[in-house]
Amino acid sequence: MRRRSGMFRTLAMLTAFALAGCSGGSGMFSGASGPQPAPVEMTGRWLLAATNAPPCGVNFSGSRSEGSMAPEGGCPGNFFTSRRWSYEQDALIVRDHNGEQLASLKHNGARFEGAATNGMQITLTR
Repeated sequence: MRRRSGMFRTLAMLTAFALAGCSGGSGMFSGASGPQPAPVEMTGRWLLAATNAPPCGVNFSGSRSEGSMAPEGGCPGNFFTSRRWSYEQDALIVRDHNGEQLASLKHNGARFEGAATNGMQITLTR
């Protein structure tokens, strides 16, 4: 009888782990990767620059992992539509007013560098 009880417990535990992985939650098997803390404080004014374009000011607000952004005007490409940001999988993701991704930038210690979805190279500095 003892052996059956132990097998039942093991089966129940495995079933619970399997269901937790299928739930879409943040269980250890879900593989979900949401916002994480940025390597620097994002709130405040930043300068967004692109190759062959003047820089524009962008004001960031929110938490250490996601928030809103407000371009001051004169931003290159579609960056005048920038509204949301999040830090995911070691990259700063910039999204427009429709939630579409505009750019992905990596932190290099002094600034963020990356590319817009249209291939334009951009930097973000204090």
